[in-house]
Amino acid sequence: MDSTPTYLAEEEARQSVGLITMLWSLSVSSFAVGGMVASFFGGWLGDKLGRIKAMLVANSLSLAGALLMGFSKLGPSHILIIAGRSISGLYCGLISGLVPMYIGEIAPTTLRGALGTLHQLALVTGILISQIIGLEFILGNHDLWHILLGLSAVPALLQSLLLFFCPESPRYLYITLEEEVKAKKSLKRLRGSDDVTKDLNEMKKEKEEASSEQKVSVIQLFTNPSYRQPIIVALMLHMAQQFSGINGIFYYSTSIFQTAGISQPVYATIGVGAINMVFTAVSVLLVERAGRRSLFLIGMIGMFFCTIFMSVGLVLLDKFSWMSYVSMTAIFLFVSFFEIGPGPIPWFMVAEFFSQGPRPTALALAAFSNWACNFVVALCFQYIADFCGSYVFFLFAGVVLVFTLFTFFKVPETKGKSFEEIAAEFRKKSGSAQRPKKATVEMEFLRAGEAV
Repeated sequence: MDSTPTYLAEEEARQSVGLITMLWSLSVSSFAVGGMVASFFGGWLGDKLGRIKAMLVANSLSLAGALLMGFSKLGPSHILIIAGRSISGLYCGLISGLVPMYIGEIAPTTLRGALGTLHQLALVTGILISQIIGLEFILGNHDLWHILLGLSAVPALLQSLLLFFCPESPRYLYITLEEEVKAKKSLKRLRGSDDVTKDLNEMKKEKEEASSEQKVSVIQLFTNPSYRQPIIVALMLHMAQQFSGINGIFYYSTSIFQTAGISQPVYATIGVGAINMVFTAVSVLLVERAGRRSLFLIGMIGMFFCTIFMSVGLVLLDKFSWMSYVSMTAIFLFVSFFEIGPGPIPWFMVAEFFSQGPRPTALALAAFSNWACNFVVALCFQYIADFCGSYVFFLFAGVVLVFTLFTFFKVPETKGKSFEEIAAEFRKKSGSAQRPKKATVEMEFLRAGEAV
């Protein structure tokens, strides 16, 4: 008779823990789901409204999500948090395509890589700030957690205000809207000079090519020989970024440091965020000197060896206590190598692969791929870690090695090259013969489509 209430209490506790775990999983994964859904609409919205107005619309979603989370303490918290994170995910899905597109279109060729990497630097700086203000004695406590969640409205408000001072993309004005006067005015503001002849000539060439290109669909990216190789490489770069194991470290770094025997794991996690920011800044300085492909390869090779040392440290931790320092050092170096290349480069490199016609669709598909892989890692990593134990990063070492070999053989260098030169590099990598003129290829492709 005495055991029955105890059994019921234990069963109720188990159900409560299961419900909390499910709600926690929903709040984490809903963000990635929102990102996946919205990533397909970033390019369309950018073409429909223009790059600046599209980003303003996206910021309204960020504000809505932040308000829901900020007021979640007043209502059914779990519902408001999940809804808020879903809407914030929609914002991130849109902005992850719009920002690289805008940066790629306004940047001069010699600074395209550095400015693209600044996008990643802003992201990792935000991550570090959120880790610091999320400490228990600041906002990460029972009384102030809702304020922490609502603070995501601040950067959205700041960007909305600053966007009013940003010129519209001259490429969008000249190629999409055919407004040459406005494009010249925008270029003069961006370059700080009245002589924009070189940029205009480059855009004229791109417009001539774009005039022979139809609006490119997702299916055409894979069926048209001109686009197939670039889109496969673009998707592989984003898959390499997400499946490298970096999100496993970001999501579960505190528990990894606990396993490694670190007494204050939360501060070690903040240390990872600081390393993240510092080496992204290093990448900004190096990307226009060393080149995109070279930095990506250096980062992947470094990450491969770091995953090996990380795994060895975790496996031998029970036998040698000093192995905790090996694992911790490997984690810091892993993050460093990630931010030198695989972190920032895929986002802006995709914009360099494609001209104005296929670029929005290609960026949308690449962003969807990135978010989908992010979702898979977030959902599956803990189960894989439970199954593999300390050997989990050996698995990631194999994945990183495969993507490193792919990069070496298939990814071209894009530093300082025009879109036509990059297309020629892809033809060289694929071993194809000299391609006929683009207009001819397009007409043959369209006739084939009509025949079907």
